[in-house]
Amino acid sequence: MKRARRLIQCIMGAACLAVIVSACAPAEDVDVRELDFEEIVEQAEGTEVRFALWGGDARINEWIDTWVAAQLRERYRIRLTRVSMDTPQIVNRLLSEKQAGRSRGSIDLIWINGENFKRAREQELLLGPFSNHLPNLELTDPEEVSHDWGFPVDGYQAPWGQAQFVFEYDSAELSDPPATIEERDRWIRANPGRFTYPQPPDFTGAAFIRHLFYHFSGGYEQYLDGFNRELYEENAAQLWEYLREIEPYLWREGETYPSEKAELDVLFEEGEVAFNMSYTQSGAQGLIDSGRYPETVRTFVLAEGTLTGIHFTAIPYNAPNKAGAMVVSNFLLSPEAQYSKNIPENWGDFTVLDLDRLEPEQRRRFEELDLGPATLPVEVLNEHSVPEIPAEYVDAMDEGWQREVLQRG
Repeated sequence: MKRARRLIQCIMGAACLAVIVSACAPAEDVDVRELDFEEIVEQAEGTEVRFALWGGDARINEWIDTWVAAQLRERYRIRLTRVSMDTPQIVNRLLSEKQAGRSRGSIDLIWINGENFKRAREQELLLGPFSNHLPNLELTDPEEVSHDWGFPVDGYQAPWGQAQFVFEYDSAELSDPPATIEERDRWIRANPGRFTYPQPPDFTGAAFIRHLFYHFSGGYEQYLDGFNRELYEENAAQLWEYLREIEPYLWREGETYPSEKAELDVLFEEGEVAFNMSYTQSGAQGLIDSGRYPETVRTFVLAEGTLTGIHFTAIPYNAPNKAGAMVVSNFLLSPEAQYSKNIPENWGDFTVLDLDRLEPEQRRRFEELDLGPATLPVEVLNEHSVPEIPAEYVDAMDEGWQREVLQRG
């Protein structure tokens, strides 16, 4: 009799647990894109959103885990779980899930852009269009966010930040950093072992060599109309020749490269190399504020210009919580989240919002935000901004660097 009672209790307990889990899970019987946003919010309340993103920056991780997570919990009772993965790994996971026929995946929202977005779109791994359902998208300039490295967004991504490539140096050690590629070349040769870059396909390292590609091939304009394999092969030859030529003058004589930006960060902080590089224009100031960098660190851009790009969030085709993902994506586009992200100590990532579309008080906050002495004036950054080219060139350069530099070094 006792055994029977215990069995009944176990069954009832399991049933209760099932009810609880069901109550916390989003409804799956309708396409969330057919709902009003208020209905999407109602469906998302009390659920978990698994947000997959690059986890190589401790400040970004902390901002996501603390400020963003707390805001979502307070506003929507959403529990945000950060999943740290390199973006190509995220795309590979989605592809594996699709090939395995998994209609309910493991990720709800992705930080993605560039070649990874293009690959995911072509493999039909993303939900869309969805961003046109987000109220805060109206705060952006449609023309500015319509393409991602030359590839149409078509509502399959929601913008959430824009960044520009900068170089970092310690002004106490170097008063006049080399502002052109020719000057940088002379500096590298005159100071052997004091410069290096992360090896592609690391995002920052790959961006660095694109600046050289622009320089040696005569500018970016010729690449904006789409990928031209013949043009690329012809123009890339000088790039590979140069990178092989300077290898003996690099850190550890080019026998090894930092495998990712985080390794270059450490080399710079410890004084082994004289320059760091970042695709976050206020990142250096944030590291000064947190005590990792000395107060004398400053940034500069190349006279020829440095890359500028917008980054986005997207929703996998098989996201188990599409409603929650849309709510989070919309919140990340809010003036409150965009302002918090723009604070250098939090991240320093510039807003993607069109300030002319904001309320006067909201606009004033952005305009009066102190970005610190390590951040270049917005006017200087804008004057030296150059665009990203179609993603196929990025893939080709990543493969070319492995073949023509790493393996032939």
